[in-house]
Amino acid sequence: MKKYLILVILLASFAKLSAQQKQLPLDDRGKYIYYEVVEAKAVSKDSLLERAGYFVNKFYNKSMKAESSTDSSILASGTLVIDKTLLVAGHPSGEVKYNFTVEMRSGKYRFWLTDFEYIPYQRDRYGNFVATTNIGTPLEKTPGKLNSGQWKDILGGVFVKATKFGEDFKKVLATSRSEKKKKQETISTKKW
Repeated sequence: MKKYLILVILLASFAKLSAQQKQLPLDDRGKYIYYEVVEAKAVSKDSLLERAGYFVNKFYNKSMKAESSTDSSILASGTLVIDKTLLVAGHPSGEVKYNFTVEMRSGKYRFWLTDFEYIPYQRDRYGNFVATTNIGTPLEKTPGKLNSGQWKDILGGVFVKATKFGEDFKKVLATSRSEKKKKQETISTKKW
């Protein structure tokens, strides 16, 4: 009997530990933020700025729009689609608007995502998931008791999508985007 009691207590404590989700930290304004500083000693500032421009304008061009650019920074805004998964099937539950900022110095750069606003989705009459409104709810605003479980899932989804976004950004800035020119082939009509 003691063995079963100890087993139940261990399983309950393990379930509590595994149920904790990672969340984004809060900045000094009280807003959620995904912030990272990356060392890039072998890459110049101009090259980093060019690669960041490629990331915003080409790589993530469907979900992000550049707002302004200076000689050492880029500001953009975009959206992340948050998915709701039930067993095997999944559908988008909403989108999160964010502001993206990247600043460069020679040898390092920093970037952050902040000002997250959630816009819920619902099905329209054609079966597509569309935004219910254009006005977003800030992620810092906690809902009532009824929606707190869904809100925690949304915060967990934002954390996962933001970390994936950060990994993609670091990968693009780490690789060289120099296009290799193809050698022009001369076409001969005499040999065939």
